[in-house]
Amino acid sequence: MKILVSADMEGATGVTWPDDVLPGHAQWARHRPMFTGDVNAAIAGFFAGGADEVLVNEAHWSMRNLLLEQLDERARLLTGRHKALSMVEGVQHGDVDGVAFVGYHAAAGAEGVLAHTYLANSLTGVWVDGRRASEGLLNALVCAEYGVPVVLVTGDDKACEDAGGYAPEARTAAVKEYVSRYAAVCLPPARSGAVIRAAARAAAPLAVRHAPVVTEHEVTLEFDAEHLAGAATVVPGVRQTGERRVAYASPTMYEGIRCFKAVTTVVSAAVEEQYG
Repeated sequence: MKILVSADMEGATGVTWPDDVLPGHAQWARHRPMFTGDVNAAIAGFFAGGADEVLVNEAHWSMRNLLLEQLDERARLLTGRHKALSMVEGVQHGDVDGVAFVGYHAAAGAEGVLAHTYLANSLTGVWVDGRRASEGLLNALVCAEYGVPVVLVTGDDKACEDAGGYAPEARTAAVKEYVSRYAAVCLPPARSGAVIRAAARAAAPLAVRHAPVVTEHEVTLEFDAEHLAGAATVVPGVRQTGERRVAYASPTMYEGIRCFKAVTTVVSAAVEEQYG
């Protein structure tokens, strides 16, 4: 049994504030061990549940936040940026039986601690086939195309609720309760680690590959400024559908997520300081 852990940071233990997750800040340095602790708890739970191999894919910001020197020595770490499938890189090779989303968060425009979808701001909403899309939903659709189920989701309570919409069979572990986008009631690391370990152990038997699910999708993005919609249309296939909205059709989610990455990269370059 091989598990792929996609590790994001906004949903990690103790994280509530931008400085907690932005590289270079003192609070980011403080939260890196807690982030690594959440991942270690998941690794321990999966091995206790029968996993033979765990690969951790760094999925936050610079994708260089986890502390390799503190990682459970039974696992391996894929760290660094510019990966074909970004947050779920590794799922495409045919040897992964289950995926865990550790440290995930709710979607842009929804309630949740540091809620967003790929871009920290600028994007006010993303929809796939009319469904509001979190990073969890987008990545779960990619995983489904390779026949790999999402078996575990950890984050705040809103992220766990969101998981019910795209991975209803998955186990969840809430490490904090949403109060506002920048506030939460948090469990101490020892308690959150125990919750994650137990959920991962229970999730391990769910790591059973299934038939690939490949379908066409319509993706819609809404921005907080009209010029960003215009900028996004430089990407082939992306059309403006409203003052602040664009959309594109994709025959597969593999192509859909790659187009999404291109759009968000272009839009990020079009954001001006302070005024967006």
